[in-house]
Amino acid sequence: MLDPAIQVFLSERKEAWLKKKITTSMLDHEIKETEQECEQVFSLNEWLPNAAKRAGQISMSTHPCTFSHPSARKNKNGYVSSVLSNIEHTADGFLKTGNVNAATDALGNAAALDVYKFLTLNMQDGNTLLTHIELDTELAKSLLTIKSESYENLKKGFLAMVESASESITSSKIKQVYFPVDDDYHQLSLLTNSGMVYELRSRLDKLRFSENVKILRDKKRKNEFSEQGYGEIYGLTTIGYGGTKPQNISVLNNQNGGKAHLLSSLPPSIEKRNIHFPKSDFFIESFKQYEYADIFKALHKLFQADHNNINIREARDRYLQQIIDLIIEKMWAVRAVSQTQFHQDSSNLSSHQRAWLRSELTEQRENDTQWLDTLTQEISRWFSRRYEKVLGKQAVKLGEAERLLFANSVEQNKEFLK
Repeated sequence: MLDPAIQVFLSERKEAWLKKKITTSMLDHEIKETEQECEQVFSLNEWLPNAAKRAGQISMSTHPCTFSHPSARKNKNGYVSSVLSNIEHTADGFLKTGNVNAATDALGNAAALDVYKFLTLNMQDGNTLLTHIELDTELAKSLLTIKSESYENLKKGFLAMVESASESITSSKIKQVYFPVDDDYHQLSLLTNSGMVYELRSRLDKLRFSENVKILRDKKRKNEFSEQGYGEIYGLTTIGYGGTKPQNISVLNNQNGGKAHLLSSLPPSIEKRNIHFPKSDFFIESFKQYEYADIFKALHKLFQADHNNINIREARDRYLQQIIDLIIEKMWAVRAVSQTQFHQDSSNLSSHQRAWLRSELTEQRENDTQWLDTLTQEISRWFSRRYEKVLGKQAVKLGEAERLLFANSVEQNKEFLK
């Protein structure tokens, strides 16, 4: 008694064969003869030896070379070795061969794909027919014991699909990498685990297009309540293997129409910060020289003037106020990011700058003004240093009058610095 999976397989083959052979112009006796021929062709005595001979035209592989290059199947040294990896599963958290339960692929003559499908049929016990043949089970022996061919010859023919080559052969069309080993290098051919590629597609399609997800997505579109949610995958890319002939790449590729999904591997898009909370000094880290250089240069022209009148003094005061306004504007910008960017452990800010710049210390700034006195003195000194830095050798040597001028301008803005 044949396993039901084998019976269904042979019935489908017979139906497809008859569909090609029988035409509407054939007479009844011709149809009957064709049906008898079909029974003969697909009898175990005839079909099994034929399939065993063709089995070697297909090579089972977990890492088909054709995914690296469609023309890598054969070179001047013969066929590229078929890689059939059987790795022990280890729960180490890595996505790798052996850690994913993926289907084994196959490649070779597309005309022999029916043999591959036959050998990968799942029997009633859950094992494939190929596994039964490898283990010499009673099921395999009863199936392959026929009059026209010996069991050993049939077994040898079918197992040619999973035979490993005695010598590994690669192809120049496959990407190569030299991997350091001790004091030498080992040349590796990079291959794709096609089973994992299409297992990923299967899981993504289930996540995106299952009936349950379609219902939930429709509820969301209609703004209807649902206790159950669903996930979305964004940034997917579809890659094609084999063009119009996916069967030339592999069996799994052909079954999936040559299309696989790729997850986005782009680096994260990080929002650029325009404002950084200073770690050691507000005046050094929060300002760029170009922000205030033109103002100091304009102020320098007034310092060089050989006369002093109301217009000169008013212009001087305006320039000083522009610089102070710039400091106050920057102060508010830094305070706005203080709660998210200030880190107590890594900050080297002085105590008065901390009190000044942290938005949550408003009450402390109101109750204690010592930090503000220290800050105004620091700003006055900063005025002098920046002027000398911007103008360099052209700077006028500042005297006590200029320093008092700077200090007075800052003093007038103390309330705005709180």
